[in-house]
Amino acid sequence: MLTTIRYVLPATIVLAGVVVMAMGSESDLEGGAAILSAGLAVYFLNWLFRIGVAGQRERDAEDAAREYFDAHGRWPD
Repeated sequence: MLTTIRYVLPATIVLAGVVVMAMGSESDLEGGAAILSAGLAVYFLNWLFRIGVAGQRERDAEDAAREYFDAHGRWPD
């Protein structure tokens, strides 16, 4: 499910934008570019969320190491 949200959904939106752009008229090009941009935005928002979650994991590990240091007087290996 997560792979679908992260990769398949944005790829489908981008593909739909390319298909609309292939229709040919000027308004189709503009509409397709907007749809393509929306697909890229979905991908990059997912990417930013993953970066935020990774940072939170690092902060949690640092907090656990500090608690260990407070309890045992040495930094965990």
